Amino acid sequence: MIVLSDESCPDEKIRMNRVVRNTLRVRLSVVVSVQPCPDVKYGKRINVLPIDYTVQGLTGNLFEVYLKPYFLEAYRSIHKDDAFIVRGGMRAIEFKVVETDPSPYCIVALDTVIHCEGDPIKREEKEEALNAVGYDDIGGCRKQLAQIKEMVELHFRHLSHFKAIGVKPPRGIVLYGPPGTGKTLTAWDVANETGDFFFLINGPEIMSKLAGESESNLRKAFEEADKNAPAIIFVDELDVITPKREKTHGEVDRRILSQLLT
Repeated sequence: MIVLSDESCPDEKIRMNRVVRNTLRVRLSVVVSVQPCPDVKYGKRINVLPIDYTVQGLTGNLFEVYLKPYFLEAYRSIHKDDAFIVRGGMRAIEFKVVETDPSPYCIVALDTVIHCEGDPIKREEKEEALNAVGYDDIGGCRKQLAQIKEMVELHFRHLSHFKAIGVKPPRGIVLYGPPGTGKTLTAWDVANETGDFFFLINGPEIMSKLAGESESNLRKAFEEADKNAPAIIFVDELDVITPKREKTHGEVDRRILSQLLT
């Protein structure tokens, strides 16, 4: 990547957008070291292809509308397998660098040939979507996000610290508030920013008319998370499946509540 000076940024910190963070496989607040690479050469030719689902139903010349304005006089540094998003023509398209000459990295200059012909490619399972939500997608809620980072990220990244001081890390968080305040969005943000396995349970979907199936659905969710530990289980509409014990109206509600507590 190309680094530019920013007088508003402290000397000990650097700013990265989400595309750069995803490419480098780093998260917010991670400590990184920056080293100069003066030997990066101008590219002779690069091959760039779009991710298939981002161009569904789209026709026209992708190079003229997206790639040409993106690289024009920008002198962007790229590496093979890099992914980036280009917004233009009322759509955001994700591209991936398939090949570079010289390999594996170069700077796209004015005389670099940009080849983008070919079938769109599929995203590999281990790769994350660049347009996935993150902390910077939430407006406000700074106090709540700071608490969540402290309770969740410290637990996942620095579990040894908790063990060293003999403190048990928190096992759960309850997000409550009126509809539209960003509870579900915050949960997705935490999963995307930490990069851990995320399992979503929608309260109404757990319920089943068949005897024992509702409890089985809960068990399967926790078993799946256990196989992919460390993991985050997010239960949306929690109040649907966990009424107060004295307010449960049927045997099914009692069994589901007991199963969840178990």
